[in-house]
Amino acid sequence: MNSDVSDTSPDADAGHGATARTQPWFDDLPISMDAVTLEQDIELHPQCRPLAPLLGVWRGEGLAQYPSLLGEFRYGQQITFAHDGRPFLVYEARAWLLDSSGAVLRPAAREVGWWRVDEEETIEVVLAHMFGICEIYYGGRTGETAWELESDAITRTDTARETTAAARLYGILENGDLVYAEERALRGLPLQPHLSAQLARIAG
Repeated sequence: MNSDVSDTSPDADAGHGATARTQPWFDDLPISMDAVTLEQDIELHPQCRPLAPLLGVWRGEGLAQYPSLLGEFRYGQQITFAHDGRPFLVYEARAWLLDSSGAVLRPAAREVGWWRVDEEETIEVVLAHMFGICEIYYGGRTGETAWELESDAITRTDTARETTAAARLYGILENGDLVYAEERALRGLPLQPHLSAQLARIAG
């Protein structure tokens, strides 16, 4: 089957031109692309309404810390929350390391997953990390634009670092930015602060 590569790829806006793309973007997918706004043609599933403020593409900077790390370090990050009309949000996060001046050093952590909400508005989150860990979180809203999650189960590959617990807080500030904080128990240490970031909405 012949497929046309669309010039509306997200990479096309990066200023590098079509020849710099490393992943093709096809415009003949037989189903709708995920939506990142409520204004798109796909209607948000009613069970996802408690998560509606999260929809969009968010980008900004964060700070990582942990006793096993060599001090604190800055990172950039882009997070996407999208939906296809079914009772879940699609989640993807990509990070990159920054030097002290804010220049990009190299790609860093990536994670993908799905956020689900049951009829009682309990949030269920399934996450898979590129470093060999899969997690299940449960939580809920603590306000109209605030959410809290705690890990219920964590499994890892033989080569992944030991992780025994994790917790996350997400919230949207008055200026519209998304903020989050993560605590994590790594390498036999107790649960403690690990990541925090503030991200501006760039789409949605």
